[in-house]
Amino acid sequence: MASVKDTGALFTHGNASQYEFALSLYQQALKLKAQEKNKKPEEMLKLDTWYQEELPKKIRSRGKDAHLTHDELVQCMKWKLTRGKFYSQMINLVMINTPKAVATETRKALRKLPNLESALNNLSSLKGVGTTMATAVLAAAAPEIAPFMADECLMAIPDTEGIDYTVKEYLKYVQNIRTVVDRLNAEGKNSAWSPHRVELALWAHYIVRKLEPSLLDDIPEIDSPVQNGDSNKSSENVTNGSQTVLDGKDSEDSSGPIGVVTEDSSEATNDSLSVVINSEETSREAVTNGNDTTNDNSSSNGHETSNDTPASNGNGGTADTDELVEPSSKKIRLQADEGAP
Repeated sequence: MASVKDTGALFTHGNASQYEFALSLYQQALKLKAQEKNKKPEEMLKLDTWYQEELPKKIRSRGKDAHLTHDELVQCMKWKLTRGKFYSQMINLVMINTPKAVATETRKALRKLPNLESALNNLSSLKGVGTTMATAVLAAAAPEIAPFMADECLMAIPDTEGIDYTVKEYLKYVQNIRTVVDRLNAEGKNSAWSPHRVELALWAHYIVRKLEPSLLDDIPEIDSPVQNGDSNKSSENVTNGSQTVLDGKDSEDSSGPIGVVTEDSSEATNDSLSVVINSEETSREAVTNGNDTTNDNSSSNGHETSNDTPASNGNGGTADTDELVEPSSKKIRLQADEGAP
């Protein structure tokens, strides 16, 4: 049996005590991540505290009028970018949204909850907001329903062969996380687990294992492992009522799945396998007229994109003034970290 020092084993077999231990390493994981990105740890810690503690309180304080302001959406993008590569043009793209548009669309999205698909569709109408960015908004507003779509957590799920940054992929991810939530809460421990809390524990475990694995030496051993599929079966199906609705069929018309976008993913490496990220859209390069500032790697509809490599449009030509280049499909291979134990 794999040791719970392996993030995939923690996901599949880990108990509440082991998840608590992993979560206790979260602050250290943030500092390690900051060092890896050559950032000042105190700046990343401050931004993370704002996202994890202050933003949720502000959203809840607005009651039935829950929404995000323009400044909050920009800060949320800054937080999201700390988890991957930092591209200032993505912040610029989000800033293009008007305060009214941000308040209106985030309000509509949060009212769609617990229907995750419909909420994601609304958020995608904002410039610079792709699937992963949208999940950052939902995780702050409703951590009891929505986990952040972190690459490190996606790759902790066994049998992961590819990561598509789509609504469909996110809903599958939510189902897997909810299975862990059910398993941990079934143990009857004092602390209650939510999808976002499980996501944070998995993220911390992955980062620590990659950057300073000795921190996992004291993690409790597995007593009686429980297979992920043996826990509460309710997480495997689309549910209604007070639980998360995943299929997008609520009382309001859904605008359908949002466009497939590629998110930042080059930071994450798989514990035990190479992961091919199949992106139906790769990096996009914005072309503006001579009087405007060029925002590289942004899309015409505002979805955030991967910024690894600029691409030309599908026809091989260049975009007209103020139009964006449509890229062709691309695969990015993430090789397993050879230095990980």
